[in-house]
Amino acid sequence: MKANSNKKKIVLKLILLTCLLTLIPIIWWLLVMLEGGKPSIELDLAGRFIGESQEINIKVSDKETGIRKLWIGLYKNGREHILEKKEFPFAGFIKGGAVHEDSINLFIEPKKLGTTDGKAILRMFISDYSWRGWWHGNKTYVEKEVVIDTLPPEVDIITRNQNMNQGGSGLVIYRVLESGTKNGVYVDGNFFPGHKGPFKDENICMSFFALNHKQGEVKELFVQAVDQAGNTARAGFSYHINKKRFKKDVINISDKFLNWKMPEFYLGGSKGSKISIEDKFIKVNRVIRSSNSNKLTGLGEKTENSIYWDGAFLRLPRSAKKAGYADYRSYQYKGRIIDRQYHLGVDLASVAHSPIPSANGGKVIFTEKTGIFGKTIVIDHGFGLLSLYSHLSSFKVKPGDIVSKGDILGHTGVTGLAGGDHLHFGMIVHNTFVNPIEWWDATWIKNNIQSKINNVKLSAE
Repeated sequence: MKANSNKKKIVLKLILLTCLLTLIPIIWWLLVMLEGGKPSIELDLAGRFIGESQEINIKVSDKETGIRKLWIGLYKNGREHILEKKEFPFAGFIKGGAVHEDSINLFIEPKKLGTTDGKAILRMFISDYSWRGWWHGNKTYVEKEVVIDTLPPEVDIITRNQNMNQGGSGLVIYRVLESGTKNGVYVDGNFFPGHKGPFKDENICMSFFALNHKQGEVKELFVQAVDQAGNTARAGFSYHINKKRFKKDVINISDKFLNWKMPEFYLGGSKGSKISIEDKFIKVNRVIRSSNSNKLTGLGEKTENSIYWDGAFLRLPRSAKKAGYADYRSYQYKGRIIDRQYHLGVDLASVAHSPIPSANGGKVIFTEKTGIFGKTIVIDHGFGLLSLYSHLSSFKVKPGDIVSKGDILGHTGVTGLAGGDHLHFGMIVHNTFVNPIEWWDATWIKNNIQSKINNVKLSAE
């Protein structure tokens, strides 16, 4: 009897174990298929505007049971326009959906849909292969209010005539009849941002722009405005460019100069690596110069919409000009030309450690030692107009200081790639070095800058 009883107990245990081993995967599978996590939708639309043609990237995912359905529509004026409708494949009762992630590039062209400009709602629906909701799955529903705008902004040029010099500055004033645009002047692909000017009419903008030292002629010169929906408008204006010939010069490089100056520049590299002093100079004069110039011209992005300056800019008092803007220098070492570079400023020399006055009113935005330029100060005069002071021996100002014309900024010196005590003075319009001589000339400023601003102020009042 005991033997039979033991056998029954063993059989019962085996039956229970078999049931458990069978039920556990089934329960696990049911829990997986009945999961309650909602699928996700990520919409790549930076703003809320949809232009004449808008590409939108939509990412959908469901990590558990996979994506079942996706539907996207645009609702406007009581009408639904279906933009995307997609069903994803089923991989079987064990796996669920075959797709767990997908990316859709959606092109919306409102005019082809027959919709008008104005507010609309972008609707998105996604479901998964969960058994929740009586086998209809978990659902995510997203609505985003958008604005359809298919009309480009209007641009009206106010100051239509531009008389410019190669390497010189210009100012164009224009009206944009739409708020929130990115606008400015393009000069052969180089963009000079526009800013709301000192005018009562908030639609009026102005842009300082420039021709670099090589631009004796240009292929494209126009004002462009792009609204928040990406619609673009362009307007041209008449201009005349006076071509200039700049000086050519030969700079003799001696071993004494190289042994004095090259230790200031660390070029990196592993320990023990050797580079000749000639090659080091070439790298400093070419690669480091370019990097330093880009850093300084990039400061134009920090400009303020304020006119800090007034009248002609000051030169270093009692100084002699030692080098000019856009001088084309050939660097000669041991009788050989080893490099050629443009000098994009004016070198002014007085007595050693001469006090340097601020050329005009402005805000100090930079005081750092910068490679070949040495100790350098940059002042923002507003609307993308900057002045630069290099090779200084000392600073008397710091970033954030507001200075007036004539305030002492520091003293001249020999820092950087300077062979003697002097001031390297430069003018920058947004991202371009321009000829400082124009900004020292009160008549040029009156005729080309100030009269334009005054005339627009009078006509706008």
